[in-house]
Amino acid sequence: MNEMWSSYPPQSAPPLRRRRRWSRTRPTLAAALVIGTAGASLGLSHALWPATSPSAEPARANTASAASRIDDALVDVNTTFGYQGAAGAGTGIVLTSNGEVLTNNHVIDGATSIQVTDVGNGRTYTATVVSYDKAADVAVLQLQGASGLSAANIGNSSSVAVGQQVLAAGNAGGVGGTPSHASGTITALDQAITASDELDGSSEQLSGLIETDANIQPGDSGGPLVSSSGQVIGIDTAASSNYSFDSSSNQSATEGYAIPINDALSIARQIESGVSTSSVHVGTTGFLGVLVASGYYGSSGATISSVVPNGPAAQAGLASGDVITSVDGHTVSSPNDLSSLLAGEHAGTKVSIGWTDTAGQTHTGNVVLGSGPPA
Repeated sequence: MNEMWSSYPPQSAPPLRRRRRWSRTRPTLAAALVIGTAGASLGLSHALWPATSPSAEPARANTASAASRIDDALVDVNTTFGYQGAAGAGTGIVLTSNGEVLTNNHVIDGATSIQVTDVGNGRTYTATVVSYDKAADVAVLQLQGASGLSAANIGNSSSVAVGQQVLAAGNAGGVGGTPSHASGTITALDQAITASDELDGSSEQLSGLIETDANIQPGDSGGPLVSSSGQVIGIDTAASSNYSFDSSSNQSATEGYAIPINDALSIARQIESGVSTSSVHVGTTGFLGVLVASGYYGSSGATISSVVPNGPAAQAGLASGDVITSVDGHTVSSPNDLSSLLAGEHAGTKVSIGWTDTAGQTHTGNVVLGSGPPA
């Protein structure tokens, strides 16, 4: 089974890693995929960032003040990925007292269960995914039975400027408890990056980002980038360390990137409207129930590496080794195509799947999608 590959960014700028923290990895078989209906791996086979504990940076002038204003409005997001045998940890920002939480989509992408611990009151809640925008890397969670939570003070990201002091706060190292803090400055605005995921190696293009030299760590994903006055101006989403300024220098720096809070809240408002769009998925995620990987060189379609027992695909007769070739009459040339075609579907939707079995026989069958993890 071949791995899936995509082009790295130029060597002077290594792939930026999403900063959620994992207890183990799932296979680098471009795996990730359509355990539900989406999540096709763009698969960069690359080592994980080493497990690091929160750094003890020298505090800048307003760090303590900003930290005191944001800590109680943060949550630790702990996820289980039952189909891949993995667990992860990230961060979230409390938007409302009744438990609406903003985080990155990649923090909860593919999770089969989500437990969230509120820093302010120390209680742990089961969370459900209200909706997500995979392309923008934004998701909204709802904590079950939550009330009286401290909500974050939201700022205006359109007024931020290069050189402004900021604080990145979150669940660095996935250790939970008191949030970690990393001070820095805004070094650039409106940046575009290729961000790769530490669980499955998938990557995607993100743009319009705030760049900072604050030392964002694994586990900080979904946490806030905060102004010196304690207002949230962005959501930490990716970082790269040991980035050389030039080939003749031994100096290195940390690059961190955050989604501007205005952009994230615009998506959240769309989510709250309950209306799906081409990018915003509201409600349950359709579940096909297969794990797919890229095929051999020159092959086409999405090759099934395993099928969830008693899942929708298994009930329709699909098996390991089969190659999915179409969805509702649309050609599937790769795992990415499969994910794209199924990304907007919901549980209970009937789709027509075309596939070729290991004997070379072609089949078409209807599959009623189940309810699966978010894409």
